[in-house]
Amino acid sequence: MNSRRKFIKQSAIAAAGTYFGAMGFSAKSYGRILGANDRVRVGAVGFSDRFRDTLLPCFLNHHQELNFDMVAVSDLWSYRRNLGVELLKSKFNHDIKGCRNNDELYAMKDLDAVIVSTADFQHALHAIEAVNAKCDVYCEKPFAETMEDNRAALKAIKASKQIIQIGSQRRSGANYKAAADFIQQGKFGDITMVELTWNVNQPGRWRRPDLVAKLKQEDTDWKRFLMNRPFEEWDPRKYLEYRLFWPYSSGMPGQWMSHQIDTVHWFTGLMYPRSVVANGGIYQWKDGRRNWDTTTAVFDYGDKDMKKGFQVVFGSRMHNGDERPAEIYYSNGGELNLNTNKISPKGGLQEKQAAAMGLKPNLLPEMSLTSQEEKVVASANTGADRLTSNHMRNWMECIRSRKETNAPVEAGYYHSVATIMTNAAVRTGSKATFDEKTQEVMVNGKVFKY
Repeated sequence: MNSRRKFIKQSAIAAAGTYFGAMGFSAKSYGRILGANDRVRVGAVGFSDRFRDTLLPCFLNHHQELNFDMVAVSDLWSYRRNLGVELLKSKFNHDIKGCRNNDELYAMKDLDAVIVSTADFQHALHAIEAVNAKCDVYCEKPFAETMEDNRAALKAIKASKQIIQIGSQRRSGANYKAAADFIQQGKFGDITMVELTWNVNQPGRWRRPDLVAKLKQEDTDWKRFLMNRPFEEWDPRKYLEYRLFWPYSSGMPGQWMSHQIDTVHWFTGLMYPRSVVANGGIYQWKDGRRNWDTTTAVFDYGDKDMKKGFQVVFGSRMHNGDERPAEIYYSNGGELNLNTNKISPKGGLQEKQAAAMGLKPNLLPEMSLTSQEEKVVASANTGADRLTSNHMRNWMECIRSRKETNAPVEAGYYHSVATIMTNAAVRTGSKATFDEKTQEVMVNGKVFKY
């Protein structure tokens, strides 16, 4: 990577953006003026279902306007790598380099950015590789599954000058931004409770039986896949169905709760819970998985002085559900419901009940968060949904402007703290806390280790 070339290119882009902005040109207008030498060259780290079905369509929504190109795909498995090369060739109408591993990818000349969509436990480590190679990163969530990886990635990214977007796409949704503003401006009142649910009924969720049958050890690199995890004998299920197997994924906390708990942090400015207790089990889908098909976690959030706080309850099941993740915020005056995108006085303090204790009624107004609904679905691979498309565009625009993205590394770091605490609480059966001084998750006075 020619760092001087990249610096000159980025400086020119930033200057062009400033100049044309001042002259009244839109990003779309000056994007057309920039030539091929100003094109941002992007590689895919992992040709996953998530990349193929959602992230790539979102990238395609904006790449021509913003002058981005996809030039390479890195995947350890030859079958997926070849599929990736052929698909990207068909979409971009030029040759695509297929890389057997990330060493080959980062040895390429003039690679500017990568989209990381690999196994959950690999995200933080792959983000470190990317920024060390002077590449900007779109990094899927969960950001990290252990505090060791979490701290290392935060340190590496903060020490770099790279642009990173964590795949917490709610941060690019109009309704979520409106909810954040309403709460942060004090209009909602003190939050008293938050209910988060994510329920599906899918015996095949996170299963890949057809692909498992195709995968042979000689066609991939098992040791590279494991990265810093303890060695286990070859198992194609753990390679492809990693979300079902700790320590390659925490399952529900990392996959689903990480999205929803991030909104709590964003809306309130609180970085992590004071404590969490949780329980989980495999009650329905007894298919050899290690991770649970049912989880309930109860968080205590609030100020360090314990004068204010509220409870957050996360519940998830994989054996009964309607594909509608729910996020409902409660105050004494009513509720903010991100499923209906409504603020309402439902459950607020009515006049009669208030008068009985010499109080005034407390009722929120009935209003919509936005005029346009932002639908959130449980499936990760739903095509170019508006939230993820907006999020991808924000990353691409920030690569041009060198401004901070909607979901910077801190968003990933602290959603990972909450998910690691939840994982620790379930696996130990004890309350988990976070030591701010050591940046460790603690259980019964000891550091949680997997």
